[in-house]
Amino acid sequence: MAARSSRPETLSLTLARLTRRADFLAAARDIRKVSGVLTLELTKTPVIALSDSQARIGFTASRKAGNAVARNRAKRRMRAAAQERLPLVARPGHDYVLIARAGILTRDFQALLGDLDAAMTAAHAKLDSRPGGVS
Repeated sequence: MAARSSRPETLSLTLARLTRRADFLAAARDIRKVSGVLTLELTKTPVIALSDSQARIGFTASRKAGNAVARNRAKRRMRAAAQERLPLVARPGHDYVLIARAGILTRDFQALLGDLDAAMTAAHAKLDSRPGGVS
């Protein structure tokens, strides 16, 4: 008997990477939620880049997170957390930007996942409370 995956087989959401500065700036102008050692920014994907069943994600760490080695490690931790959680809860047609905050390198990974879950829940609640309902 083969081992079963904890992820549903019907999951069709793909994650694409944000690479253009303009996309990061657009996310910064919309919804922002801080939770623990993460800041999450969320916005709708521009029509020109819109793709069915795809969410886009970007990662950033400023010099406040430390030197280049620390920033790269912080981004690796955020990528690992996002890879585990975002395919399950991200919404297609939206851009997510994760920003590292001080303490991300010493935070327990399970607590980091909890921070990401809390930020996603709060950001989606704010998105749903906008006029026009769920987007």
